[in-house]
Amino acid sequence: MEKIKIITDSTCDLNEDIVSGLNLEVIPLIVNFGEESYLDGVTIDVHEFLRKLKEQDIFPTTAQINPKRFYDIYKKYLDDGYKIVSIHLSSKMSGTYNSACIAKDMLETDDIVVIDSMNVTSGLGLLVMKAAEMKEKGYNIYEIEKELKIVIPRIKCAYAFSSLDNLVKGGRLSKTAGVIGSFLGIKLILSVVDGEMALINKVRGTKKAIRTILEHLEENELDTKESCILLHIDNYDVLPVLKEELKNRGSLYSECEVGCVVGTHSGPDACGIAYIGK
Repeated sequence: MEKIKIITDSTCDLNEDIVSGLNLEVIPLIVNFGEESYLDGVTIDVHEFLRKLKEQDIFPTTAQINPKRFYDIYKKYLDDGYKIVSIHLSSKMSGTYNSACIAKDMLETDDIVVIDSMNVTSGLGLLVMKAAEMKEKGYNIYEIEKELKIVIPRIKCAYAFSSLDNLVKGGRLSKTAGVIGSFLGIKLILSVVDGEMALINKVRGTKKAIRTILEHLEENELDTKESCILLHIDNYDVLPVLKEELKNRGSLYSECEVGCVVGTHSGPDACGIAYIGK
């Protein structure tokens, strides 16, 4: 069996148990607060990030992984006899995927496949978990790549946001869409559509937000045989209800927290589900 290393980036937002259990290499993106720079999930965690977000009058920025960082990590594993499957956040949201492609070209090797997940956060995380599952079943890197490209269109997600301010400030959503979220009690339901964040609904109140997410699961036919991810950041109203719903459905799910890079754009108080549809 080939020695295969699954590599991803910190926007996958997988928890430590999953990362260590699947023996993943997770490369951190960078979060900047003014002149201070941090490695996402390494030199700053989401709790410290939220504290800074609340206390400092500075809107954080994020930076992609550069080709040199990819080059060094790829070379280390290639020198150790590994072949590599490298899966990253949507190329429409970051230049990280392109950096990975540049590094592969610099190494002039066919022992790396680089995959544009067309997703972010738990949607990316699900693909990484799927790749690790196929690796354990003995798939080679090209078979993994082929299967993941079939799975990518089946990745669905619905997240409830209390505010779109951070998405607008970070340039991930238009100011026009952001205005919708300024009304009291409105919850915004977002998804990833064609590799970009998109507002799919707006509802008043938590109960309607939960109902909308559950309707999304029904419309896209949640496959209960596949793992899904319950994702949250500083949320205490939507999370317990969705957790109970997934348990009642008999769904296999992991609970993960939003990381610092994704949290820069989501802001606090967001919760939702990423899953594989039929």
